[in-house]
Amino acid sequence: MNTVQLKQLEKDLWFAADNLRANTGLKSSEYATPVLGLIFLKFSDNRYRQFELAIQEEFENLAGTRREKPISEIAIEKCGFYLPDHARYDYLLHLPEQEDMAKSIKEAMEIIEQFKTELDGVLPKSEYASFNRTNESRSALIDLLKTFSDIPVTASGDVLGKIYEFFLGKFALAEGQGGGEFFTPTSVVRLMVEILEPHKGTVYDPACGSGGK
Repeated sequence: MNTVQLKQLEKDLWFAADNLRANTGLKSSEYATPVLGLIFLKFSDNRYRQFELAIQEEFENLAGTRREKPISEIAIEKCGFYLPDHARYDYLLHLPEQEDMAKSIKEAMEIIEQFKTELDGVLPKSEYASFNRTNESRSALIDLLKTFSDIPVTASGDVLGKIYEFFLGKFALAEGQGGGEFFTPTSVVRLMVEILEPHKGTVYDPACGSGGK
């Protein structure tokens, strides 16, 4: 994705998300964190897709042997985190409309944190309850999922960081002088990006003997 495409994607996503906000009755401060969480969830799913076939293949090859491993362990070895079915973006996107979407997203975030302790307490969870106040806000949450499904599956972790910070700036401007409450330290954004797409360093696994890194 080149710079022009990224800028257009940022504008399109913001325009759609901000229009939805106008119909929810929610304040920007209530809307911002859940929106950013969904962006992270979409990029997590993008990243996991890249390794999904290899993860499943190794799991099936090792099943029933002395080297059998839980699929979560294989996933963490191959891409650094694990997304079970209930934490997948498409699963949430295609839930029946009568489902409690806020609860389902909260549970997805909890699952991601469970298997990736570095994110413990970082991802939004209880904030999605705000969307259960009215029928309009509940519908807006579903529409947000649909909106962010337009993020290309090939979009990288670097694109996540740029879109994430673009939305932070837009929410701050929307709130005016109170926008400072949306400031997320660059280190937190960098943590999310590095988890999805690490570019340096090694992963050490003491259970792998002399080759354990």
